[in-house]
Amino acid sequence: MHPIRLIIVLFAAVALYGCGSYSQPRPYGYYRIDVPSYGYHRTALRGYPYSFEYADIAYLDTAVDMAEPYWIDVVYPAFNARIHCSYKPVMPALQDGSADLGHLTDDAIRFVFDHAIKADAIPEQGYTNEEQRVYGVYYDLEGNTASPVQFFLTDSTRHFFRAALYYNCIPNADSLAPVNEMMRRDIHRMIESFRWQGSQRK
Repeated sequence: MHPIRLIIVLFAAVALYGCGSYSQPRPYGYYRIDVPSYGYHRTALRGYPYSFEYADIAYLDTAVDMAEPYWIDVVYPAFNARIHCSYKPVMPALQDGSADLGHLTDDAIRFVFDHAIKADAIPEQGYTNEEQRVYGVYYDLEGNTASPVQFFLTDSTRHFFRAALYYNCIPNADSLAPVNEMMRRDIHRMIESFRWQGSQRK
């Protein structure tokens, strides 16, 4: 073969080899979720038997269940999240026992462990504020659960309050990690600032 033709053939072969594409899998990624700076303020719900501090990037929805007084949602529109809050008076005199403290506590625990099939673990933490007569349990549901945080609070005689965090999206603990961290911080603030209204202790 003529030397010039041989050089052209070799050059073409190198060029074709160099242009070959090799697919390489990329690591799975998630959209970045930016958490803004914000403050807190106390609920101002006239006639409600409780109050607490909540983030000023959220709002209160008091029309979640008109058949149940004092039920509200703390809504985070930017994150498609809600903290569902329910309230029941403790009434041991009812014959069916449906509103006694033991029944309400059992229900709250059952709601938590309904998510056990999806949870990697469910560590719990007790809470006591003797000065304000606020006692309860906080549950951190680890893994891809529909509700990553739940808790209940009571004064042990008259009031029972339960709350659960839900997202209106497919639960993925990895992609929601920064929001879950923020929500856990807000829920701890909610618990620590919780007060029963109309009591003698302020």
